[in-house]
Amino acid sequence: RGCVAADFERRWDPKATMAAPTKLVNPNAEVVAKSQALAVNVAAAKGLQQVLKSNLGPRGTLKMLVGGAGQIKITKDGKVLLGEMQIQHPTAAMIARTATAQDDITGDGTTTSVLLTGELLKQAERYLTEGLHPRVIADGFDAARDHVLDLLESFKIDIRDPLNDRELLINVARTCLRTKLAPELADQLTESVVDAVQCVAHPRDEMNPNPTPTDLDIDLHMVEIMHMRHQSAHDTRLVRGLVMDHGTRHPDMPTMLENCHIMICNVSFEYEKTEVNSSFMFSNAEDREKLVESERRFTDQKVRQVIEFKRSVCRDNEGFVIVNQKGIDPLSLDMFAKEGIIALRRAKRRNMERLMLACGGTPMNSTDDLDRTCLGYAGRVYEQALGDDKFTFVEDVRHARSCTLLIKGPNDYTIAQIKDAVRDGLRAVKNVIIDGSVVPGGGAFEVAAAESLMQFKRAGVRGRAKIGVQAFADALLIVPKVLAENSGFDVQESLIQLEEEHRNRGAAVGLDVNSGEPMLPEQEGIWDSYIVKRQCLHLCTILATQILLVDEVMRAGAQMGGAPPPGPGM
Repeated sequence: RGCVAADFERRWDPKATMAAPTKLVNPNAEVVAKSQALAVNVAAAKGLQQVLKSNLGPRGTLKMLVGGAGQIKITKDGKVLLGEMQIQHPTAAMIARTATAQDDITGDGTTTSVLLTGELLKQAERYLTEGLHPRVIADGFDAARDHVLDLLESFKIDIRDPLNDRELLINVARTCLRTKLAPELADQLTESVVDAVQCVAHPRDEMNPNPTPTDLDIDLHMVEIMHMRHQSAHDTRLVRGLVMDHGTRHPDMPTMLENCHIMICNVSFEYEKTEVNSSFMFSNAEDREKLVESERRFTDQKVRQVIEFKRSVCRDNEGFVIVNQKGIDPLSLDMFAKEGIIALRRAKRRNMERLMLACGGTPMNSTDDLDRTCLGYAGRVYEQALGDDKFTFVEDVRHARSCTLLIKGPNDYTIAQIKDAVRDGLRAVKNVIIDGSVVPGGGAFEVAAAESLMQFKRAGVRGRAKIGVQAFADALLIVPKVLAENSGFDVQESLIQLEEEHRNRGAAVGLDVNSGEPMLPEQEGIWDSYIVKRQCLHLCTILATQILLVDEVMRAGAQMGGAPPPGPGM
């Protein structure tokens, strides 16, 4: 009887029964089921949260990433960290991909997305360990999300004319940049970022005198971000024009001209190869010399046409600049140099488009029908050399719709850090202009949303879904908590002060990261982007809900890209 009982217990082992369906299909499958799957997923989310937790806010710390070849990158931008780190856990990798998608869509909110997702799962775990079904928590999360999104619509502050409200845009850019860079450097870059966005923003219909934010066309690709490993980061500036990372290729060519006519062209001033494979057969040397002479004559004719055009257009104290997308051979460069023309060859295609928007004019594809109206204008064109690298500056343009942010720094990782911050700052300013609204920052919205959810839980939700609403409200407070923690203040004391101040004032109250006291974001100029908040709430709730409803993690899929296993008899 004892042997029978032992055999029964072995055959009816609960763990074996739990994994039986997958094991029957694939005996080699690795399975984590039921409560173990939830514990593994929540642990991964909390682990990723702990990594990025210390980076949130203007007082957050930095991370140093070291590559296999010794490359160094210092940053606290969540998008950069998640993109550079090697994440092997599948759940953590999924959260990282969702957070980087948040940055791709809105330009910010990566760290907040990771923190909120991890906190939602952490709060849900408290109730799930007591036997509550994950579907109940998920229903509560969905109800809470809808309520918070409705609150966001009433909580945001609409702006009548955001493009021309320079003070507001500067505050938005400063709030964004201070979370990525040192305060002194962030404050210096703020005006440059705002000026760059205002430079490239224009109404789609030029005849509309009062365009709405949705009628504006803001192409941030027309803001060239050029870097020079030179001087210090505080020498970064905005150039209302274009900076090209190449210069002249002739020693006698002028390095600076004023009152310049800019000719943008895509014409070959060199010997051209045939489009098909071909060869020329000569019976004697004279025939070869005739062919070379005819090719030279063809090229020189185009150069002389440009020179004659320059003489007819330029008056005294006026210069002439050629920016060509194709090549210019040495003999042609010599002819241009003798005429005092700056000629740049093999310009990048993206610079050609930016040059047209910055200086005006239209691109020329032939030298036969040259017209004065096709020329652009720049007040000054000059060349600057740094070692073996040359940079050409096109400045003092009249109606610039393209500009350049010239980033300087002593080393590569400083330049990379500034570049990442500037891109986020440009997106933040663009979002405010397009949305036409802002949200008070400093954790003000999260405190107000948590308070509103508690009232919603008592009055608007019935049954066990209240538990999910409660968990959502507690999870939202992760933002002011981490801001206080990263600023060196007591978390509970700061949170209690914020909640009491919000109840007493009935207005948006955020955390002052310098003093740890409550403050009014409207007075301090601390603004967050509306679309970032909205997208973050959507993505985090959906992702947390999906992870909660996972009850089995299986490594039993077919090998991706591998050959199929041989069938029977093969």
